[in-house]
Amino acid sequence: MNVRNRSCSSSILQACSSSFTRQPSRVLIVDASPPWWSQTCPVLCQALENFFILSSSLAGPVRLPLLSIFAISVQLECLLPFVHVKGNLTRLLSCVEELRSLPREGCVRQRGALLKQAVLDSLQQFKQYMCHTALGDINSNCVEVTVLTCQSGEAVLKQLEKDLKNSDLMSLRRLLVIHISLQQSLSDRSPTCSLDIPSSDDHNDHEESLMLGTDMDLQQVEGTVLAVENALKMWLHEQGVDREHLHLLLPPSLTAQGSTPNPANSISSPVCLKCDMQERLLSPVLLPSTTNFGVRTENMQDFQPPNKIRTNQSILPKCLQVVKVLHADGVCQSMLYGLPLIIRPTSCWQLDWDEMESNHQMFHALCHTLRTRDWFLMVRSESGLGSGVLSYYILQSSNSLSLLLKPVLTRELMLPCSLLDSREDPPPHALSIVESSLEQLEKDPVFNPLCLDTNLYVHLRMRGLLTRSSSSSQTFGAHGQGRGHRRDASRPPEGSTQRQGRQSQSRVRATVTPLASTPPNKMPRSSLTPSHSRPGAPALFFQDSYEEDEPLMSK
Repeated sequence: MNVRNRSCSSSILQACSSSFTRQPSRVLIVDASPPWWSQTCPVLCQALENFFILSSSLAGPVRLPLLSIFAISVQLECLLPFVHVKGNLTRLLSCVEELRSLPREGCVRQRGALLKQAVLDSLQQFKQYMCHTALGDINSNCVEVTVLTCQSGEAVLKQLEKDLKNSDLMSLRRLLVIHISLQQSLSDRSPTCSLDIPSSDDHNDHEESLMLGTDMDLQQVEGTVLAVENALKMWLHEQGVDREHLHLLLPPSLTAQGSTPNPANSISSPVCLKCDMQERLLSPVLLPSTTNFGVRTENMQDFQPPNKIRTNQSILPKCLQVVKVLHADGVCQSMLYGLPLIIRPTSCWQLDWDEMESNHQMFHALCHTLRTRDWFLMVRSESGLGSGVLSYYILQSSNSLSLLLKPVLTRELMLPCSLLDSREDPPPHALSIVESSLEQLEKDPVFNPLCLDTNLYVHLRMRGLLTRSSSSSQTFGAHGQGRGHRRDASRPPEGSTQRQGRQSQSRVRATVTPLASTPPNKMPRSSLTPSHSRPGAPALFFQDSYEEDEPLMSK
């Protein structure tokens, strides 16, 4: 990563430092009881390994402060006490290996009691950790418990609600039961080992369970590595929901003014929409520079592959392999990130004219085909460092003879996102207010960035002047302290006249006198044309044009 990328990444990390201040600590309770564990062990362990590799390598703000892992097998085991996730990959992977070594056969009785004990032990462990940790090490004093199980999620949730009803859950922020659904039902296996199904009376006391003072949710995911991995990646989202993130201000609505006498809806009050923001992907800047994942497209230097030996070697062109054709309407804009680059046919002078003309025609045909069929191209490139890391891009056509290159999101960087369904029509009152507000905006058929002024020049000018004035004052103060005495400002310092004289003389000496006109009958030795020189020797017109007894510069 070059200096520019390091400065860019540091600015991004500083911008994100204000977020993720309320991230809770996490407790993961894995239901590894047979016979379900024989099918879920490979999927769950691979998903945990992928998640730990990614989360422990992320730079920037702490998204997952502490993590503790419990396993319910033949007995309850604490595989991992509360530890920091960032930079602790070795210990996390060893915990995954312990999960793989758990027995896959046998019978577990009183599983409900073990679940209750796991929750209470994790809360007690978190309380003890917070009492002994340094002040300010953890911003949030709450914990969220996640239970991964293959049994009926509703039954597990009801059992936990019943068992934890009279327990101290002050530090428990949320209890989530994730039901991993298998392809074939295992409900008919080992009925004596199944969890106790709550009676009908237990289903009627849901309102009483809300008195626990914590959120209890149920989530069902498929029994695949990708589905379980996405469920774990929800932990990487910002969890601070104490206040909205964004206010979207629309022009005042005339409909709201005419229909509502409230002064807040007057003509001077804009329509304010309060929104939350959510990340769609993890920025490649947060990854270690050694991975070189996702070649940046901020400028040409970032896109070119690194070349440690540049002397006597030319940089080879980067190769983009076209791997797939995509329909334009099937590409979501949230899947693209980074700054785009324009690709056009080359005009390199080293190519033959026929080759350049043929290449121009082929490029024209590609742009025409993509534009007429409304297609995008997915291309792939390797990092060039021998690490085997791949990067993917989207090539988009335009009305001109050029293509637009944009980085595209991949599986590793993708964050889960739950979006609300918008197929239903909004209420008529809200629709009329928004339509009336938008009708007051200026409408442009074509976007012209030349009409947008950000006052950037004014800001950079003021910043440059302030930086110059501060550096000048620091230099003057350092010189004043070095002299160690005050002097009269109206009288020039001693020796200033001599210094100015020496500086003026040095400037005169550094000035090269112009060449004198050479008589026609007196030709300099180096004034021969290249045709009179030896073959292959370059023609030089420098010091030899002077007379032998005339120096180049005044001594």
